[in-house]
Amino acid sequence: MPHSPRTSLAVTALLLNALVWGVSWWPFKQLQSLGLHPLWATVLVYALAFAGIALWALWQGQAWASWRQHPGLWALLIASGLTNVGFNWAVTVGDVVRVVLLFYLMPAWSVLVAWWLLGERPRPSALGRLLLALAGLAIVLKTPDAPWPVPESLADWLALLSGLSFAVTNALLLKLKDSPETSRVLAMFGGGAWMAGLTAGAGVLAGIVQTPEAVQTAWLPWVLLLASAFLLGNLALQYGAARLAAHTTALVMLSEVLFASVSSVMLGASQWNSRTLLGGALIVLAALLAIRPLPTPSHFGENA
Repeated sequence: MPHSPRTSLAVTALLLNALVWGVSWWPFKQLQSLGLHPLWATVLVYALAFAGIALWALWQGQAWASWRQHPGLWALLIASGLTNVGFNWAVTVGDVVRVVLLFYLMPAWSVLVAWWLLGERPRPSALGRLLLALAGLAIVLKTPDAPWPVPESLADWLALLSGLSFAVTNALLLKLKDSPETSRVLAMFGGGAWMAGLTAGAGVLAGIVQTPEAVQTAWLPWVLLLASAFLLGNLALQYGAARLAAHTTALVMLSEVLFASVSSVMLGASQWNSRTLLGGALIVLAALLAIRPLPTPSHFGENA
């Protein structure tokens, strides 16, 4: 059956969102080279985007009141904020391909998170996908010098934790499907700013994050670019996810792995090896097996 122009436009919108996230590592690395830690960069980017959405919410008048009716929005703020903190920090300091692959264990974590938050007892097929993804994780993490497949760097830990937070975010989006869309967007962008700020402050106290000595005008173009791109990507996600079945949305969003891999290898931020290829193939296969046709379209949360 041929696709309608509306369907093609929805798929294009999702591809745009995946492209934004797949190449977002590059502006963050540029900001880091200018002396701005990725956590402080996340604060600036998300605070700017949040300010624009907050003005829109004030004009609408309903988004803020819904926080009393849907206290779960605060949990969404924390979970989505931690997702962005972990992902943005990890892709800036680590191998981009490795980080994105570890992040996309999210469908595997979703099996456990849905059991915990939504009461959805996993079926044998879901447990099989979880084991497949964990096998891929072990292959990616196991180095010749390490006796066990454990995270070997800060970027590894951040990628794994951000993927887990992403799974929680998606489960919360499902639980909060009756809340106003603007409120959910406020929570997600507000979480990016607040959680990055709290983490950066804790990092400064621990001596692992540096505070910039002075504000540089050279940061402004990159911050504006990222804030605009994330806002555009979120609008594209909302448009595409509302018009396609959830399994189609999830399948298209996996293209983020391709965008991140190609761009980072071309620009020298990643390198392939046999372990990454084999383990990554198992992780992506587990994600593909998790995609099932559903009877009605639904929203699919992204890191942002």
